[in-house]
Amino acid sequence: MEQALHDDNRGSIVAIRGSVVDVFFEKKLPHIYSILLTGRSSDIIIEVQTQLDVHHVRGIALTGTQGLSRGMTAADTGNTLQAPVGRETLSRMFNVFGRTIDRLDQPKNVVWRSVHRNPPPLASRSTRTEVFHTGIKIIDLLSPLERGGKAGLFGGAGVGKTVLLTEMIHNMVSRHHGVSIFCGIGERCREGEELYRDMQKAKVLDSMVMVFGQMNEPPGSRFRVALAALTMAEYFRDDEHEDVLLLIDNIFRFIQAGSEISGMMGQMPSRLGYQPTMGTELSRVEERIANTGTGAITSIQAVYVPADDFTDPAAVHTFSHLSASLVLSRKRAGEGFFPAVDPLQSSSKMLGPGIIGKRHYDLSREIRKVLAQYAELKDIIAMLGLEQLSVDDRKLVARARRLERFFTQPFYTTGQFTGIEGRTVELEDTIDGCERILRDEFQDYPESALYMIGSIAEAKKNTALNAT
Repeated sequence: MEQALHDDNRGSIVAIRGSVVDVFFEKKLPHIYSILLTGRSSDIIIEVQTQLDVHHVRGIALTGTQGLSRGMTAADTGNTLQAPVGRETLSRMFNVFGRTIDRLDQPKNVVWRSVHRNPPPLASRSTRTEVFHTGIKIIDLLSPLERGGKAGLFGGAGVGKTVLLTEMIHNMVSRHHGVSIFCGIGERCREGEELYRDMQKAKVLDSMVMVFGQMNEPPGSRFRVALAALTMAEYFRDDEHEDVLLLIDNIFRFIQAGSEISGMMGQMPSRLGYQPTMGTELSRVEERIANTGTGAITSIQAVYVPADDFTDPAAVHTFSHLSASLVLSRKRAGEGFFPAVDPLQSSSKMLGPGIIGKRHYDLSREIRKVLAQYAELKDIIAMLGLEQLSVDDRKLVARARRLERFFTQPFYTTGQFTGIEGRTVELEDTIDGCERILRDEFQDYPESALYMIGSIAEAKKNTALNAT
C-alpha cells in the first residue's frame, strides 16, 4: 500500500486494547477512515474509526499489534486505505493492502485508489433487465441470475458453496470472456492456495484477480477486504467497460468481522449479539455492486448460515439485497445430488414471463409443482411403500425422480476427483430435456441414465452403451 505522510502530522499512542488503539494528536485530528502508521518500522497500520474529542481518535489496527506500546509515535498519512487497480492486477493474488501474496514481484503500472467510494449514481445505472447465464442447469432454469445483480449461495458448512463458486468462475471466463474477481473473506490459507492452483490448471487465471483477507488476520483486515475487491471490480466496469463477475466467499465472515470490531469498540450489541450497524455496513458493500451503461458487476456471494438457521439476522439482512437466492440443501448433498441447490427454497426475481419468456416461466412453475407434490408424497412412500399410491401419483413420482437426477451436473472443477468431465449446458437444451421428461419420454429409461449428465441426449447415449 502506497502511503505518504500528511504534512508531518504525528500523534502519540495513549491506549492499546487488543486491536483498538487510542492516539493523541496535538495539532490536527485525522479524518475518519484515515490511515495511521506506527510501530518501530512503521509497519503497523491503523484505520481511524471515531474522533473521541478534540485531541483523541480511536482506531482499529488492520495488522497485528505485537510490539506496540504506549508513547509510540503514530503518523497520519492523510489517506484512506488504498487498493491497486489496472490490467496488471490480472492473474495476481493480493491482500487487503494491495500487496501481492503470490510470491511474485509487485505490479508496477498500477493506480492506487481509495477503497471508500460511493455507489454509482442512479442516473448512470442501466434500466435494462438481462439474465446472466451460468451453464448450470438447475440455476439457469429455476433460479436465473441477473446481469449486474446479486445472488446469494446460502448453506451451512460442507454443502458445496465454494465448489459452485469456482465452477462459475470457470464458466464466466469460457462463456462471457469477462473478468472475474474472487474475494476471500475469512478464508483458510489452504483454500486460497488450492483455488490459485485450480484456476492455474483450468487456464482461467489470466482473467482473474484474487484478494484475500485470511482467517488468521485481524478483524479490521477481514472487514476491509471486500471494499478493496470492489474497488478493483469498479475499475474494470467503469474504466475498461467490461463485465465483471465478483465472487465473495464468504459474506457472513464480513458481517462477523464487523461484529468483532463493534464489540471491541464498545458498542451495544443488537439481536443475537450482532453489531447495531450491520445493515449500514452491509449496504455500503452491496450498493456498489451495480449495472451501469458501460458495464456490469454481477456478484455471487456465498453466505454461511449459522446452524442452518435462515432466520439468523446475518442471513435475513443479506436476503434483502439479493435478486436471486440459491439455497444449498444438506439433505440433497447427502443424497448425492450435486449441485445441491434446493429447487423449492431457491428463488429469483428474474423468474417472470416478461423477462425469461412464457415457455421458460410455465415450465419452471410446472417443475416446482411436480417436485412439491413429490415432497408431500415422500412420507406416504416411507410408511406404506410406492405400491400404495395411485397410478397417477406413481407417474408423478417417476417424473420427479428423473428431474432430480437430470438437474445433477458434473463440474469442471471437480473432474480430477470424480473422473467425469465437466459440462456446461445451454438453457435451450435444459428446457428441452425437462419438457421431454415431463412428457414421460424417459419413463422406460433407468433413473441412473439421467444422473450426472449434461444435455438430455447423453441419457440415450448412456443407455445405448450400457445395452451393448
